[in-house]
Amino acid sequence: MNLKRVAATASKEWREILRDRLFLALTFLVPTSLMLVVGFGLSLDVEDVPLAIMDYDGSSLSREYAYRFIDSRYFDFRGYVRSERELAPLLSDGAVRAAIMIPEHFQKRLLSGRPCSVQILIDGTFPFRAQTIKGYVVAMNASAASELLAMSIARSRGMQPEQAAGLLQPVSLELRYLYNQSLKSDWAIAPRLIMAILMMAPPFYTALGVVREKERGSIYNIYASTVSRLEFLVGKLLPYVAISLMNAVVLFLLATQLFGAPFKGDLLFFAAVTLLYVICTTSIGLVVSVLVETQVAAMVITFVITIIPSVLYSGVIIPIESLSQAAQVVAHMLPAMYYTDIIVGCFSKGVGLSVLWFDVMVLAGYTVALFTVGYTMFSKRPRT
Repeated sequence: MNLKRVAATASKEWREILRDRLFLALTFLVPTSLMLVVGFGLSLDVEDVPLAIMDYDGSSLSREYAYRFIDSRYFDFRGYVRSERELAPLLSDGAVRAAIMIPEHFQKRLLSGRPCSVQILIDGTFPFRAQTIKGYVVAMNASAASELLAMSIARSRGMQPEQAAGLLQPVSLELRYLYNQSLKSDWAIAPRLIMAILMMAPPFYTALGVVREKERGSIYNIYASTVSRLEFLVGKLLPYVAISLMNAVVLFLLATQLFGAPFKGDLLFFAAVTLLYVICTTSIGLVVSVLVETQVAAMVITFVITIIPSVLYSGVIIPIESLSQAAQVVAHMLPAMYYTDIIVGCFSKGVGLSVLWFDVMVLAGYTVALFTVGYTMFSKRPRT
């Protein structure tokens, strides 16, 4: 391989990119825009849930029970309602997502030692969100019930409420969250978006860059030149790899500085693996460009084979373990999942090659395989 011819091919491609100012602008604006739009728009935090309360009892104990939800950061109290007829339209049009219905004689029944049922209505149109809201409500209700029972035992036995609470809970639970102590979804999503965007953008640019020469007919100059297939492909891909690396730096800075995601790993290791991943995804664009003849076809095929894996089968939104067995098999057949594991390991867990070596090896295998396929399928002879 002649490095001078590789450099000449890369220089020619870079001039083509600079000449098309719209394409050049999109190569940098699209990844950054995606990071900002999706990063700010996608949140898995369930907070400030619109809440309405219907208190038929109106006693001090019922108000105390209601204040547990009103004062919680998980709920956004929208006011009391007087009847189910008033509550129904609020739930149907989404003005409130949850409602608490405290029955009559709530205080009377509890003070007399009898159980009392409180009805909770939750909007189930978003199942994940509804399950989370249910968890909040169940936990708050359990806390309230435990305190009421502790007070009752304390009065009957003449002891302090703290002692009574200890009798009710002989085994205390100490909970500690690892790797993301604040449970901020931004810290989890923003780094993963680096994977998704670098899965979509480099193949897109590479496929368009090669196919554009086919449409313009300038590819025939390569057919007639002394540049070998390998020299042409390496020189063609180098500018897109460089652009993608610059985008990776910007995305990394946005994830860490704007969204505040902590980076705990080895920056040099992460940079090397990111370079490997960029070459891998750029090679996907190379394979697509060999298969199609028009830029429209290149855009459509690249869109299908990159966006779906990067979103559904990578662990960005849904953990791989939560997918069906068939979907897990698909996920393990795609490079996106392995780079996601590397991102999580570097950002959240602070681990390196000693732990992530298998994911790195798989990415390297994909990179070699994809480039080999593209190289094998590319021919310097025009198709007839």
